[in-house]
Amino acid sequence: MTAILTTPSNLMVLQGVHWTTYQALIHDLETESGKRLTYNQGILEIRVPLPPHERYKSLMGRLVEVTTEETATEIASLGSTTWSREDLQKGLEADECFYIQNERAVRGKDAIDLTVDPPPDLAIEVDNTQSSLNRLEIYAAIGVPEVWRFDGESMTIYRLVKGQYQSQEASAVLPLLQCADILRFLQTSQNMGETTWVREFRQWVRARITAS
Repeated sequence: MTAILTTPSNLMVLQGVHWTTYQALIHDLETESGKRLTYNQGILEIRVPLPPHERYKSLMGRLVEVTTEETATEIASLGSTTWSREDLQKGLEADECFYIQNERAVRGKDAIDLTVDPPPDLAIEVDNTQSSLNRLEIYAAIGVPEVWRFDGESMTIYRLVKGQYQSQEASAVLPLLQCADILRFLQTSQNMGETTWVREFRQWVRARITAS
């Protein structure tokens, strides 16, 4: 196993890591909050998220929660659950993830097997620190239909089409939301308190529902 120091300093990449080692690290680090593991065919990336990352992932999660509350849409929120498949030799932890269309398929399940159960319908990625691995490739391999990616400046909604992600103007899992709307609210979050920000977003959602 070879360690590669990377820039920035909150990122480390290990090569030649066996699947069993990766799984053991997931178990060993589960009590150490904040560490993110990404695995792709023997390469393991360990990342420690910085405060902006945690803030934006929380805000994007709240956008989903408010929208589904106001539209009476059932969801299963699985946060930064680890998703992995040994047959693909791939695994990663989402920043936030949700079952929406497939919520009933996993309702009440304490263990989800991606070889049998559907993957989450939506994954949220905050990439203000660039990953050394192609996380979209891993999401595509395990079949996540939609990924929202925010890099601190730009926002992209990716939809899985024939095994490849294509950027879209609007969300398919939450059709009320367009990419430009999400970006605008993430930008305005810098100028107000979070409680006020959530209240304004909720009012906007209600107005959109009334107008539709």
